[in-house]
Amino acid sequence: MNFIPFDITCYNHLYEKFSYLFEDELINEICANGKLRNFKEDEVLVDIGDVITHMPLVVSGSIKIMTEDKEGAELLLYYLELGDTCAVTLNCCTSAAKSTVRATAETNAEVLFVPVGLMEQWMVKYKSWRSFVLESYNSRLNEMISAIDNIVFNSLEQRLEKYLRDKAWITKCATLDISHQEIANDLHSSRVVISRLMKKLEKNNLITQSRHKVNFLEFMES
Repeated sequence: MNFIPFDITCYNHLYEKFSYLFEDELINEICANGKLRNFKEDEVLVDIGDVITHMPLVVSGSIKIMTEDKEGAELLLYYLELGDTCAVTLNCCTSAAKSTVRATAETNAEVLFVPVGLMEQWMVKYKSWRSFVLESYNSRLNEMISAIDNIVFNSLEQRLEKYLRDKAWITKCATLDISHQEIANDLHSSRVVISRLMKKLEKNNLITQSRHKVNFLEFMES
């Protein structure tokens, strides 16, 4: 990975982002030991099967967390934004396991990588870090439960509408640059089924669409 070396500018940047989460001493340690990297949209941060040596912490932008079945079909689990980390990655960090998820930049993103070896030290040394890790586990667990509930109890049409709403919210943009095939991949469905449901949403005045572009009208009106 091509990491950005820390200097006073980087410190001020991280202090501005994380002073609400961590005390000054911990931010100093993060700057001394962490690695900062920029990712372009659709670039993979962590892939399934990667050995986890660093824990990712989102500084800016958004990250999409996906899982994969035995046939290679993907399913969207949740998104990460400023100050978030991935609970699955945290678990891999603590058990020295390989990643079971794929983390991809949903938008251009800046991510801080913290060495696994420091996580347990900071859990003991810093109350703010301990609270952050435990709250991250709880938040991501609730999001995965919500994702499972969405699959089990909601129709694909309802899941599609929620997916578009969430994507508009995450990207802060009502116009989504996305194809029907990409949507199908994220929702573990087929392009034909998604295309049919997209036409229905368009007929119901929830969206307008053109080639590889979807306008989510609810977001545009809010």
